[in-house]
Amino acid sequence: MEKNPYDVLGISKDASADEIKRAYRKLSKKYHPDLNHEAGAEEKFKEVNDAYEILSDPQKKAQFDQFGSTGAQGFGGAGQGFGGGFEGGFDDIFSSFFGGGGASRSRTAPRQGRDLQYEMNLTFEEAIFGKTTEIEYTREEDCDTCNGTGAKPGTSPVTCSHCGGRGFVQVERQTPLGRIMTQQECDVCGGTGKEIKEKCTTCHGSGHIRKKHAVEVKVPAGVEDGNQMRLQGQGEAGVNGGPYGDLFIVFNVAPSDTFKRDGSEIYLEQPITFVQATLGAEIPVKTVHGDVKLKIPAGTQTGTTFRLRGKGAPRLHGTGNGDERVTVKVQTPKSLNKQQKIALKAFAEASGDEVADEGNFLDRLVKALKNE
Repeated sequence: MEKNPYDVLGISKDASADEIKRAYRKLSKKYHPDLNHEAGAEEKFKEVNDAYEILSDPQKKAQFDQFGSTGAQGFGGAGQGFGGGFEGGFDDIFSSFFGGGGASRSRTAPRQGRDLQYEMNLTFEEAIFGKTTEIEYTREEDCDTCNGTGAKPGTSPVTCSHCGGRGFVQVERQTPLGRIMTQQECDVCGGTGKEIKEKCTTCHGSGHIRKKHAVEVKVPAGVEDGNQMRLQGQGEAGVNGGPYGDLFIVFNVAPSDTFKRDGSEIYLEQPITFVQATLGAEIPVKTVHGDVKLKIPAGTQTGTTFRLRGKGAPRLHGTGNGDERVTVKVQTPKSLNKQQKIALKAFAEASGDEVADEGNFLDRLVKALKNE
């Protein structure tokens, strides 16, 4: 039966898209066969990928939420199958009772290789502007010696003499319904329908070897933490002449010490002095595209936000750049020299403030600058 994808990812049914993605990334990394060599890790990795394939696709997710399955509904109601215990057609039902069926026959058909995942670390700036780099990883490839046949050079696999190339044999079994003929995977050819009389000395008859593989990756400008990129045909070698699987690159983007980012929008906190806020000024401001001049109007209050159009990150699935939003913070003087005190006292007197108590005046000044 189809496993519940919510249980596989360890999330609730009302989990958001971001929560689904985070759970998938955590578990796929935990059970990735290249990182986890424990028994059952590869099977768990496949379950996690299958679960994410359902929950990341709105149509499949809606179908599962409604019927409890994304496959055929069988007999006896949605998600229940035949008698509440089986899904699919008659092949699956008889296979569950007696063994064999379509699964054995499919072993002789070409199958696509396994998909792989690679995590790429990027700096904040690399994610903004993109880059071209070469990565290297280990994958299963067709053996160069035998060209993936598994047979010694100069020889070829032959049709299995035990199953006649079908990949399965007929077996008589005793069942609750009496004796019946069923199909079973051929134990001579392993279900492939081919025998290798003289095995390749490099791959020992498997047709595949584990090998380091390098590929150039063009990281698009504007990627974000958690984004994925698919490289077709860069996964592992297929079976029975099937195509290579795909490589999925997951981007891990380091945070910036200066900027905050939300999609294509970039945010910056910019300190300014009391005098700049009061009298106005033109100050240099950092952007990911370089410093620019920002005009501060006279009387600007702390917390005021200014927008720099087109100074944000590139829109990954659109055109142009987002904006940078600069929020100014008026700096409170921690201490004043004699001339500054005289000037501020004159300012206070001109404003009608009582400044007999110098400490009280400075306290009130600090509070005013903090907007208290």
